[in-house]
Amino acid sequence: MRDGFRIFDIDRHVYEPLSLWPDYLERRFAAHAPALAYLDRGEALSDRMSAGGPGVLLPLPPDLIVDGEPVMNVSRGAKIQIATAAVARPDALAEGETAAGQLAAMDRDGIDAALLLPTYASYLVAMDHREPGLAAGFAAAYNRWMAEMCAADPARLRAAALIARFDPAGMIEQAAFAVARGWPAVTLRPNPIAGRLLGDPENAAFWAYCADNGLAVIVHEGAHARAASAGADRFTSRFALHACSHPMEQMMAYLSLLESGVMESHPDLRFAFLEAGCGWMVNWLWRLDEVEYANLADEVSATIRRRPSDYFRRQCAIGFEPDEPMLAETLEYLGPDRVMFGSDFPHLDHAADIVGSAMALPIGRERLAKVLWGNATNLLGIT
Repeated sequence: MRDGFRIFDIDRHVYEPLSLWPDYLERRFAAHAPALAYLDRGEALSDRMSAGGPGVLLPLPPDLIVDGEPVMNVSRGAKIQIATAAVARPDALAEGETAAGQLAAMDRDGIDAALLLPTYASYLVAMDHREPGLAAGFAAAYNRWMAEMCAADPARLRAAALIARFDPAGMIEQAAFAVARGWPAVTLRPNPIAGRLLGDPENAAFWAYCADNGLAVIVHEGAHARAASAGADRFTSRFALHACSHPMEQMMAYLSLLESGVMESHPDLRFAFLEAGCGWMVNWLWRLDEVEYANLADEVSATIRRRPSDYFRRQCAIGFEPDEPMLAETLEYLGPDRVMFGSDFPHLDHAADIVGSAMALPIGRERLAKVLWGNATNLLGIT
């Protein structure tokens, strides 16, 4: 608790240690455990060790690889930015690896409880691996590891089961792992995976399972994935890829779930769209309502039977960034019970005191209490 407010962090990440994979992967996948290595890109050793410029010793981080392939598409410029941020905040990443570290950091920031989400594991399940079933194997290993982490303090550390989307039947198996342990949610990427969008008919049984078992669905993107991503066919810089992938993949994920009829078919199924801010949703809902649905409703009448914004206000929620412009007006438009706080800890592209920034929002104590606690716990069904 901080300044009289309970705080639920809906978008808090773990930082998976390398030891996770040999310890938790099924034996048949042991040879495919991720490792760190410097891939040969033709650069001199001196360029790796002095990436910060003349006279600055800033070693570039190695690549996370599986079967000799990089897990992420990260440029040299992006590596320099990541390394610079890591030097500035070295303790955060280490705290993200363990339950004790997470709880200590939460105590420091006044966070009462959190939903823990993956970092590198979300990239591992997006790759089209040569080994059949390996993506699902990574998801299962991560989920087993997460079960042990959250067991350290089940009231404060909550888990969302990671879903690998290459095999629709396997998606249900991973969701069942969450149900068996009383977890409130599943988490998956918004990108097209194996040529399928979120709303693909082959995923219908998965959505029905989540709805029938009260699982909230956390949609979370991450730049530089080895999957089809918005902007990746046009840009290579972290500047551009990070700018495109987070909001644009979320926009298309919402559209896919809407147009396919997933939201219409499952009115009680709850969705959260995280780490892209919330301002984009205002314009997106306006466009879907006033431009597309107002003129083209007949084309989608079988699957969309009300204004697109009605679905959002009925069963969706979204994370926000404390420094977004016109945030008070955005909350008013989306609904004061539709916006939630997430810290993105321990990722280094968010401010260290994001909690303090969120608490300074000029939206009144009643609405702030919803944003910091009530909206997230309602979404997750936590009493």
